[in-house]
Amino acid sequence: MLGSLSVVLFGFLAIIVVVGVVLVLIYNGLIKSRNQVDEAWSDIKVQLKRRYDLIPNLVNTVKAYATHEKEVLESVTQARSQAMQAGTMQDQLEKENMLSGALKSLFAVSENYPELKANQNFLQLQADLTDTEDKIQAARRFYNGNVRDFNTKLQVFPTNLIGNILGFKKYEFFEMEEAEEKNPEVKF
Repeated sequence: MLGSLSVVLFGFLAIIVVVGVVLVLIYNGLIKSRNQVDEAWSDIKVQLKRRYDLIPNLVNTVKAYATHEKEVLESVTQARSQAMQAGTMQDQLEKENMLSGALKSLFAVSENYPELKANQNFLQLQADLTDTEDKIQAARRFYNGNVRDFNTKLQVFPTNLIGNILGFKKYEFFEMEEAEEKNPEVKF
């Protein structure tokens, strides 16, 4: 009788240990995934900072040539300022989409000024900004991939139970604005 009780007790302890190990593995996996999403967001912020640093130089260069385009220059400056002051991640995403649109307007205006398009400083700034935009897109894809993986973990069993109990929340994707998704219309 004592032998069968010890077997049951041993079996019960083994189940508790296995459940404990599974819980720790799931928790650690969620923490690792959350940290990867945070790291990917940090990569985006580094590239956004680089863009913020380039914009004043670009605006000043355009300002010297395009004195009649005050509205466009002010909208770029205002969009940059709002993006830099964004609070939440969702607010940041919205402000960045606005800034991208304002920059497109600035480059469209530059087409009207041949002297500006020939200016070496402008060309270098434009190339640097294009390179930065490409890096932002790459960082955005990396971020969205990590968000997808993390959100998937929060939706599958049994991780979803543990994630909900421990208060893990879904992340939002860094999505493009509808205007960015459409192909530009070219007219001759």
